[in-house]
Amino acid sequence: MSLDVLALAAHPDDVEQTCGGTLIRMAEMGYRTGVLDLTAGDMGTRGTSEQRVAEAEVAGKLMLVTQRENMHFPDARLENNISARMTLAVKIRELRPRVVILPYWQGRHPDHYRAAELGYEACFLAGLKKIDEYSEPHRPHKILYSSMYANVAPSFVVDISAQFERRMSALLSYHSQYGASVQGGELFPEEQEIRERLAAIARYFGNLIGVKYGEPFVVKETMKVDDVVALGGRSL
Repeated sequence: MSLDVLALAAHPDDVEQTCGGTLIRMAEMGYRTGVLDLTAGDMGTRGTSEQRVAEAEVAGKLMLVTQRENMHFPDARLENNISARMTLAVKIRELRPRVVILPYWQGRHPDHYRAAELGYEACFLAGLKKIDEYSEPHRPHKILYSSMYANVAPSFVVDISAQFERRMSALLSYHSQYGASVQGGELFPEEQEIRERLAAIARYFGNLIGVKYGEPFVVKETMKVDDVVALGGRSL
């Protein structure tokens, strides 16, 4: 069966930080959701690739996703080459998502903006009939960019007030990354600090739409509105 929403990320735990609440909310609304992690984060300071993949499975269950997979592309060496594009395009044809969530196209970590570039091009290629004779063409209807850590005005914000605590539980299930450890301690804040930081960011975006917690997204195209009376968010 096809997915309604597929979130694509460079590393395990990226989705939990940026659009996990939205995935939970969509799942609670009855949509089929999924996560595709491009790498296993094996170049990270903490944990092994095996640990992070196992933790991602636990986090996926907490986020209520229907399916979660890891492509095992090289971490910190992610490239937008023909091999990666074709592999990802065939996977998108298999999962057939209606909506794809990508990382924002600019960022500090090269893997993040490479994932956005690679994801977009793979979505396009997936719709070409002759690109692969063994699978049916499919092109997602909508591509969203999760802009949680980007200094840009969001196109829209999703209310995740009811999903925020579950999102945090999913993120903190990555014990190799967020549990107490001497290794990399100067780079990784303690759990309480993580909670406070992410709550503050989500509160900021929630405040933009008059709710407690929110997750921001950007789209490149102009959004269509059929009913101006039903538009959400007060102007005054």
